[in-house]
Amino acid sequence: MASSPSALVLIGFGINAEDELAHALRLGGAKTELVHFNKLLADGGAELEKYQMLAIPGGFSFGDDIQSGRVLANKFKYRLKEPFKKFIDSGKPVIGICNGFQVLTQFGALPGFENSERRMTLMRNASGRFENRWVNMRTEESACKFSNGLGLLSMPVRHGEGRVLFASDEDKKKMEENKQIVFRYADMFGKTADSYPLNPNGSTDAIAGVCNPAGNVLGLMPHPECHTSYVQSPYWSMNPPVPTKKAQDLGLLGRLALSFGLVSQPAQPKDEGNCVPLFVNLADAARKF
Repeated sequence: MASSPSALVLIGFGINAEDELAHALRLGGAKTELVHFNKLLADGGAELEKYQMLAIPGGFSFGDDIQSGRVLANKFKYRLKEPFKKFIDSGKPVIGICNGFQVLTQFGALPGFENSERRMTLMRNASGRFENRWVNMRTEESACKFSNGLGLLSMPVRHGEGRVLFASDEDKKKMEENKQIVFRYADMFGKTADSYPLNPNGSTDAIAGVCNPAGNVLGLMPHPECHTSYVQSPYWSMNPPVPTKKAQDLGLLGRLALSFGLVSQPAQPKDEGNCVPLFVNLADAARKF
């Protein structure tokens, strides 16, 4: 049996989606531990070295004062910059979801250009309001080390500041050339979502998630940890589980038809959300460290 890599799930200061993310990572095969930021500060970030993966959940750290993710990113930058950078440079997986994506962006871990310079940001939604609904997200061919085979995913968005903007057209072009665009908002057929509401925040080129050039740091605005069970999807009732009849309930003719293969039991939908493979991929990547 494959070993279970250890994942640090950050908590504290208003983060509020840690339990869902920890559960999703456990489904993927990782061991998880909820660790408060202050615990990392206590030993100067040495605690980070114990783990094979770092996960920064969604939530509203510091109440989104100044700008979403900015205050927590500054805490990393001015209190834990070197150990955090060392963790990233080691190649270990790092994932930031929603507010976690905002933190990684404000810190400069994404897009991860030279000297961690901030070359992209997440601005207020073009709609001018908080968006809370399910969206589709298409997986692009990218440098990300844990996005292979994910295809079209569905999950909720829950944010007020998720619009991806770049400092310049050259930066966006560089991201494309480096294959750092990992996810784009899409319709149910996988076509790029060019307009609202399928693109919920007005992101440039419908970008929903990006990685650093090395491919081990991933940030995305939608919440994959919220689609780990089949019945979490608002569309599950279109194909609900059918109670499986016991053989003795089918009657003589029914049992004969079943035994000769003339009829079959209805196929049951998997009790798994379509985002679970992402967390399996993360655990697989972390096992190498």
